[in-house]
Amino acid sequence: MPHPITVPRLGWSMEEGVFAEWLKAPGELVRSGDLIFLLEGEKAATEIESLDSGYLCIPGDAPQSGATVKVGEVIGFLLTEGETAPTTVGIPPTTTTPVAVPQTPESVRRTSSPSSSEINGLEVRCTSTIGNSMSSGPPGMTSPMPRAAGPAARRMARELGIDLNCVVTPDPTGRVLCEDVQRAAFGQGQRTAATGDVTGPIATPRARRRARELGVDWTRLAGTGRNGRIRERDIPVEPIANVANTLSPAAEIPPTEPGRHVPASKLRRIIAQRMSAGVHLAVPVTLSAKIDAESLVAYRERLKTESKNGFVPSYNDILIYHAALTLRELPDLNACWYRDGIHSYDNIHIATAVDTPDGLLAPVVRDADRLALHQIADRTRQLVTQARCGQLSQNQLSGGTFTISNLGMYGIDTFTPVLNLPQAGILGVGRIVEEPVVRNGQLAIGKTMNLSLTFDHRVIDGAPAARWLQRICERLGS
Repeated sequence: MPHPITVPRLGWSMEEGVFAEWLKAPGELVRSGDLIFLLEGEKAATEIESLDSGYLCIPGDAPQSGATVKVGEVIGFLLTEGETAPTTVGIPPTTTTPVAVPQTPESVRRTSSPSSSEINGLEVRCTSTIGNSMSSGPPGMTSPMPRAAGPAARRMARELGIDLNCVVTPDPTGRVLCEDVQRAAFGQGQRTAATGDVTGPIATPRARRRARELGVDWTRLAGTGRNGRIRERDIPVEPIANVANTLSPAAEIPPTEPGRHVPASKLRRIIAQRMSAGVHLAVPVTLSAKIDAESLVAYRERLKTESKNGFVPSYNDILIYHAALTLRELPDLNACWYRDGIHSYDNIHIATAVDTPDGLLAPVVRDADRLALHQIADRTRQLVTQARCGQLSQNQLSGGTFTISNLGMYGIDTFTPVLNLPQAGILGVGRIVEEPVVRNGQLAIGKTMNLSLTFDHRVIDGAPAARWLQRICERLGS
């Protein structure tokens, strides 16, 4: 039976992506774990690995480079040796055979009257699939084709020994997600072998999407719908996706003068959505401070003289280094607001804002508090290069616990940075400028720099946030 190659979900908000290219040639043998195609997600291009083995089959109507593909869409197949190749990705790659049921008096009576497995007038039935019969469902129940599931869900199902055909999902397309497999593994969200009834809580697709966007575990919520079904209004906090609705044409003030309208790119829409969330879903407050940057400038000049390979850490590298140490010393800002409480991160991962031709990206320096300055410089140099070449992976863009945004190279003195949820703090960095300063009661020409800390007032109060800003200023000025 041909194994379909489907488009995986690379991020929590991803519904579609852009197919870039195949990494294997048609007819080439692909082994499980091999990189098989390149997919562009919301902010990065990711090499997708194969979960199965076989010979690559690319039908004539498969997506071409640059085509938009939806999550779960079939784009090709893996075949065993001698197997007939499907001619189109639009036709299910499996065939079914009817199961012969002896016409006993008992079966006739069962057929002529409504069964106990009828739900809302629709009888729940499955048919067996060649090479993939269901042993965990009710007798006579089979599935016409393997359930649609992403690579992560399929891998998890294999590891946990879960039959995807028995996993219940409220997704209207029938697609199985990782959370569905997890619930099935713990005895929830599966059909029982005896009755075919569903166990565990059930949520509507809109409720699941809202919970996924907010990081809420909806399986722990009490539903107000029929039979305890969880509805969208049962999810406690306004979702990020709803904030984007305030930017819709119906809610916007239309232009007052003629001009040229250019539709926003997918990345631009994601940036707009996340920036809106940082303002509307959090309680942002910004504190600013001016530091004497004389010592900071002298320190970097000393690094230039000590450099052996000609590469000198940037001011941004030095800021990442000191911010990470300050977060380790004063960890209140290394947190986020979650489930009506404060979630404190165990690790310190610093995201740094990078301007790219496609838009703003924030690659992450992981475990920054455990790295020496030269290690941070090496990592940021690599991340910035990859960001501007469009080669960052989704993993390199996720997991940040604090962000630094530096606009000093553009001549900006001070600005108000916007929170990057789910983070409680972001540090805005201005330029280093020569100006009059007072030292020991005497007027002199010195070097100063402005720092602006935006923090989520739900997570931390003004005084501890001010102490954090004061401490990093002391580090940079010493």
